[in-house]
Amino acid sequence: MIDLKAICCRWEAVAGHLDERGRRLFAAAEVRTAGHGGLAAVSRITGLARSTLGRGLKDLDAPALPSRMMRRPGNGRLALKDTDATLLDDLLRLVEPAMMGDPTRPLLWVSKSWVKLATALREMGHKISANTAAKLLLELGFSRHVNRKTKEGGDHPDRDEQFEYINGQVNAFQAAGQPVISVDTKKKELVGLYKNAGSDYRAEGRPDHVKVHDFIDKDLGRAVPYGVYDLAANTGWVSLGIDNDTAEFAVNTIRRWHETMGQTRYPNTDRLMITADGGGSNGSRVRLWKVELQKFADATGLTLQIHHYPPGTSKWNKIEHRLFCHITQNWRGKPLVSHQVILDLIGATTTKTGLEVRCELDPRTYEKGIKVTNAGMEALNIQGAAFHPEWNYTIYPRQLE
Repeated sequence: MIDLKAICCRWEAVAGHLDERGRRLFAAAEVRTAGHGGLAAVSRITGLARSTLGRGLKDLDAPALPSRMMRRPGNGRLALKDTDATLLDDLLRLVEPAMMGDPTRPLLWVSKSWVKLATALREMGHKISANTAAKLLLELGFSRHVNRKTKEGGDHPDRDEQFEYINGQVNAFQAAGQPVISVDTKKKELVGLYKNAGSDYRAEGRPDHVKVHDFIDKDLGRAVPYGVYDLAANTGWVSLGIDNDTAEFAVNTIRRWHETMGQTRYPNTDRLMITADGGGSNGSRVRLWKVELQKFADATGLTLQIHHYPPGTSKWNKIEHRLFCHITQNWRGKPLVSHQVILDLIGATTTKTGLEVRCELDPRTYEKGIKVTNAGMEALNIQGAAFHPEWNYTIYPRQLE
């Protein structure tokens, strides 16, 4: 009678320490020792196929192989790359990024999927499948990648100097107890039952159901959040616009921040520093931005010192990573079904560092394409700084009759 328990114990004791050939030989030795019925019993215990055990029995009677060899020479088919001399070179030519502009490249400007690569290689005379193409790509050190945001765009030669200049001005302002705010427009959002990126906890099997297509709802439209972030107070103000993102809208948001938060926190100030991106509704070249700021300065008596970040560096604006990113985290996975929901979600945004945010709906309409004449620009009480006056300038209140 075959002692199944003993075979099982011996197999469990040594199987993990043997290579492929060793396991095959050990199991074959157990088959031979067990006698009649041993092949089936050992196959069940070890999980090795009967054909594998049969090869093991033949190996027991054959001369020993040289050290570290698992199979006898000649067993198995040679790899395709070893039999096709030009396969790897042709595959590299198809996927090499440096060859992108080569007019003779067969897959010029075509997505490099395994199937398309294999098809192109077969047209070149190679016998290859899509799966084999995928394995060869891994061996060559290629893998699929998504785009990574690292490029800042066209770097201005004075990019770093502008950062240092802004930092120095901010430090001086804050040391004097004067307010410094960072402003920008957050991404426009569709209002309604639309998918919102991210995920949040909900009861098992009960996700929010949203529309399949993101066609704008004519009644609800888009929400335009424009934010003001107070660097010293770690507080934010967001005006939720329902119309166009214009310079008039941007400055009105700053005005509302000053009326509701700024003048309460800084009652004795006569100056205000504003840091902003170089483009958009608060861009350095937007004439209406400067005209509206002049109106704000005239009405409040504040001297406004404006600093713009260089082109392509908007992510360095403080409002991006101290306010907007936390708002995005707070409403992730939640459909923005109404203006009130957006107001509540923005207003509920907090952080461990004590961020507080207030949000208000701005129901006004703002006309696009307002032109400012040269005469209108000459009427401004504006003075550019010695260093890049197009980025750094001060607007003084006018003494109006």
